[in-house]
Parts: sequence; C-alpha cells; structure tokens
Amino acid sequence: MGPAVTSLTVLCLCSLGVNVLPAPTEESLPEVKKTRGDVPDILPEPEPEPTNALSDFENSYNYVLSRLAGMDQAIHKLNVGHYTLDVKVSQLLDSLSRMDAKVGELEDTIREAYHHSKDNRKEIGRLEGCQKGLRVGYKCYLVYNSYKDYAGASRKCLERGGRMAMPRDRKEQEALAHYVKSFFHPGNWPVWLGINDLRSEGLYLFDDGTQVTYFQWRKHFLSSQPDGGKRENCVAMSSDDGDWWDQYCDRNMNYLCEFDDRVAL
Repeated sequence: MGPAVTSLTVLCLCSLGVNVLPAPTEESLPEVKKTRGDVPDILPEPEPEPTNALSDFENSYNYVLSRLAGMDQAIHKLNVGHYTLDVKVSQLLDSLSRMDAKVGELEDTIREAYHHSKDNRKEIGRLEGCQKGLRVGYKCYLVYNSYKDYAGASRKCLERGGRMAMPRDRKEQEALAHYVKSFFHPGNWPVWLGINDLRSEGLYLFDDGTQVTYFQWRKHFLSSQPDGGKRENCVAMSSDDGDWWDQYCDRNMNYLCEFDDRVAL
C-alpha cells in the first residue's frame, strides 16, 4: 500500500469523526505500555492488613494454651517415667531383700559347716592321737615333729581336739619320758609340755590353769633347773632322760599333745 492510499484512508476516517492517533514512535513506547495496563518493572509493596486488639489477644491466648498443653503432656510423661522408675526401684529392693536373706542363710550354713569341720578336725585329731600315740589310762599322748613356739604349740593341740601334755604324777611322767625317748632315739630333742609360770614367777601352772604339784626338774651341779628366772617361763622335756627345763617361750621346738579318751572307753 502506498502513501497516497494511507493519506486517503486517514481523511476518510476523519470525515467520519474517528480520532486517529499518530503512529507510535520508539520514544513514546513506554507511555503506550502504561496506557495499555502492562505490568511495571518494580511492583509496589503490599499494604499490611489491618489488625485489632481482639485478634492479638486471641492469638496470644491460643499460644499460651498450646504451650500449657505441651507442658501438661511433658509432665504426664515425667509422671509415667517416675512411676516406672519407682516400680523398678521397688522390684530391686525386693530382690536385694531376698538376696540378703539368702546371704544370711548361706552364712549360717557356712558357719555350721565350719563348726562341723572344726569338730571333725578335733575328733580326727583325738583318734589319731590314740591310734598313733601312747595311751596311759584315759589319756592318749602324741609327739608332733613340727617346730612351734609355746603359744603356737598350745594352739595346734587345741585345734586337734587336745591340749599340751600335762603329766600330773610320777606314773604319767615316766610313761611320757619313755615314749619321747623312743620317738627321738638316738637323738635328744626337747618337746614342749603344757606347763609355765607366765602368770607369776615361780608359780607353775598347767595349760588348763591348775597348779603343778609334781615336778621333774633336771638336777645337776652344772645345770640345775629352773634357772631362767623371769626370762624363761615355759617348760620343755628333754628326750634323752625326760627331765624338765625352763625355756624361752618364743623358742621353736617339737611339742607333745594329750587327748582325753574317756568317751571312747
């Protein structure tokens, strides 16, 4: 279409009363876009919605209620856990109580077994003394070739159901002297007797606390006994002649036990 036709068309439109706008140029493009309602490059900030005091109170109230509900749930969980723990502790205490009772029963059983064992050792010792040793009347004597001090020898005799040998008259003394001599022949080894003056110097007592009335001290012009004074307070018998000597109580030597055999008779 040529320029003449275009001009003619414009004139026709003008005669009809139609407002004809000039053709847009590049400089007028932004204005055209705005008149057409196109979206601008920078959007305006949205206006805040109006609020009121009642809606703020409701929101705060609902928030507090939700927090209280959460706290109530947490407290409930704590109560459940506390109850469970209390049950476990109660069960543990019951178990400990039963265990304590069992331990008490076990201790009683051990104590009873110990007493039986102790009694058995004494009975075995008494039977051994009377089977292997020397019998004189209702007494049995046995030499133990084991080194002990006076207190240790006394303790060993008691553990075996006897006591340290305590010759109370000439008959028992002569029988013991012959037995000890034959036991250690041809050597000469002293053995402890159950006699001492530990309580009072010069007052000789048997191991059971009774006073000694018969003595077999060694009498010799070179070594008459007793000669130890307060230093030597325990009595031993020599195996070669059966004489008594006072000795240091902490000296280690063999010992002689006696056992009561009247039950067997």
